[in-house]
Amino acid sequence: MKNQKAREEFEKFLKKEKHRITPERFEVMDYALGYDGHFGADELYVKMKSEHSNISRATVYNTLELLAQCDLLSKRNFGEHKSRYESNYGRKNHDHLICTNCGAIKEFTNSKIAKIVDEISRELGFEVSGYSFNIFGNCLKSDTCKNKLDTKHNIR
Repeated sequence: MKNQKAREEFEKFLKKEKHRITPERFEVMDYALGYDGHFGADELYVKMKSEHSNISRATVYNTLELLAQCDLLSKRNFGEHKSRYESNYGRKNHDHLICTNCGAIKEFTNSKIAKIVDEISRELGFEVSGYSFNIFGNCLKSDTCKNKLDTKHNIR
């Protein structure tokens, strides 16, 4: 079974927190961990329904919250007034560039950022369990986005 180790982690979390262990929760987990990129609860729900799942919208929303509490998913807010998720399972920490014009999200890693986080935490006596670094701006290399910006600002 794929995601067996994640399944075991999730089951252990559910038992510890006294949540019901249901096949539907594991179905949501499999879809969420297999989703490529960042997604909202509604996007996952629509994907599952399009693949003939009988899952309810409430189960998707509730299970995503539990998966985030369990640290199998990261819950993010990229400035669009809705939560987005991404898999933490088997992934290294990374940061994000978010285009406020077209909504594109680019992931990147930079060892300098991790080093700064470590230095600041050590100086302030803080034990890091994770961090999120998001840079908001506009795509300059994407012709589609650049054209939208030029039109928006009447640049010709």
